[in-house]
Amino acid sequence: MALCVFNSALKMASSPFVMLHVILICVTLHCNSLAEAKMNPRANIVLILTDDLDVSIGGMIPLVKTKKLIGDAGITFTNTFVASPLCCPSRASILTGKYPHNHHVVNNTLEGNCSSTAWQKTQEPETFPAFLQKHGIYQTFFAGKYLNEYGNKKAGGVEHVPPGWDHWFALERNSKYYNYTLSVNGREQRHGQNYSEDYLTDVLANISIDFLENKSNRRPFFMMVSTPAPHSPWTAAPQYESSFPNVKAPRDPNFNIHGKDKHWLIRQAKTPMTNSSVEFLDNAYRKRWRTLLSVDDLVEKVVRKLEVRGELSSTYIIFTSDNGYHTGQFSLPMDKRQLYEFDIRVPLLVRGPNIKPNQTSPLLIANVDLGPTILDIAGYSVNETQMDGMSFLPIMTSQGNSSTWRSDVLVEYEGEGSNISDPACPLLGPGVSECFPDCVCEDSYNNTYACVRTVAQAANLQYCEFDDNEVFVEVYNLTADPFQLSNIAKSIDQEVLEKMNHRLMMLQSCSGQSCRTPGVYDSQFRFDPRLMFSSLVPHRNKRRQTLK
Repeated sequence: MALCVFNSALKMASSPFVMLHVILICVTLHCNSLAEAKMNPRANIVLILTDDLDVSIGGMIPLVKTKKLIGDAGITFTNTFVASPLCCPSRASILTGKYPHNHHVVNNTLEGNCSSTAWQKTQEPETFPAFLQKHGIYQTFFAGKYLNEYGNKKAGGVEHVPPGWDHWFALERNSKYYNYTLSVNGREQRHGQNYSEDYLTDVLANISIDFLENKSNRRPFFMMVSTPAPHSPWTAAPQYESSFPNVKAPRDPNFNIHGKDKHWLIRQAKTPMTNSSVEFLDNAYRKRWRTLLSVDDLVEKVVRKLEVRGELSSTYIIFTSDNGYHTGQFSLPMDKRQLYEFDIRVPLLVRGPNIKPNQTSPLLIANVDLGPTILDIAGYSVNETQMDGMSFLPIMTSQGNSSTWRSDVLVEYEGEGSNISDPACPLLGPGVSECFPDCVCEDSYNNTYACVRTVAQAANLQYCEFDDNEVFVEVYNLTADPFQLSNIAKSIDQEVLEKMNHRLMMLQSCSGQSCRTPGVYDSQFRFDPRLMFSSLVPHRNKRRQTLK
């Protein structure tokens, strides 16, 4: 700002005295800015949240600048998982620091508690932005997709501004790139399809830059930018519409094969997929990458603006996603919602004060940890909240003991289905949803499951139970089988199976501190059956239909 004043005034200067006066003004402005920074010792925080960005099938490859500016400048966590592989439940977990069984958001509908009035009354006041705002030190800013049903007139419309946000620029409903409505501090702002004015990823970048330029320098800030990319409809910016012409979905070992020993929903997929299906998903894969190039530009703009303002060294920047994605794995065309690595594993890159560059950490992180970590950065303890997660700030700054870090996290999902049969697929019967034209369905009422995902020195394991008539179990040794080709539920040691079953039930009933207890492969693990049922909340889908 001082530089701009100086340059403008210099052109008008007619004498050395005027020039000297201008220089003194600029020096004074700069000194004031430094003084304000010294008055504000707490770090700034930026959270950039993408939509449906995988890490297992190459989603980070197009994000070259993001990896350089955040990952290479800080730490990349390679074992980061979501509490639920679906947008609204996962975003609710990020905001509240809670597992789905505690925040009660189970799907992307109002009936599933997504941005419902019940959510607004019981959970929004307990989000980490509400905590920051309540304590009055941080100025808070949000731009982009919030929750899938945000703006629904049955739940307050766009006039509803959730507690916690001083500056609010939220997308009405689900991800779009053009022809959308924003809530600007509770007022409707409609956008059309003019690229220079309306392309949402760029609009979010511009709003974010405006905030950084105009915010108070006397208070630290928390900024959350939530992009539509790479969610469908995969609309690229004009300059990127022809990028990656030869890219195809990766042909990993689990691509286009039959999931022979998996839950019935996976087994119903047609293998091999038709040529038209493969062509469709390859095209979608390319389009997803193209939308990410604008995200890469957004990240660069935000980092450069912080750098120009002299705030980059005092700012933590966190980059992640709400869930993963699949394109052809186990012959499922494309979606999320499944228990496998491609849907539950997400990228997590962080840079900031006291984080050494070029670090990679294999430690287990869950997205319920984002809230506690952000509060820790801001100077608050997770013990002041009802959050289930834990802060990984000590891990990033090398102040924690990685040997005592947690070894397991919980993943929960409640399946959705229709009460009537799809006329195009009558043989499938009722209870399924997200069906493609070739009658391959991505979801069902009894695609309801809970998993313990373990990452420890002695084990890299996933244990899952389905809430169906079979109580179907899937277990994977990710060290020996990274693509989850073989379900070892029937061959694994029975004692391990029992311990994982007990651990799963304990996690499904956990709340707050009890969600952070030692896992099966921790040396401190002690299983007491008497504790198991004291507050157990069964994982049951009351709407489930009997299927196969």
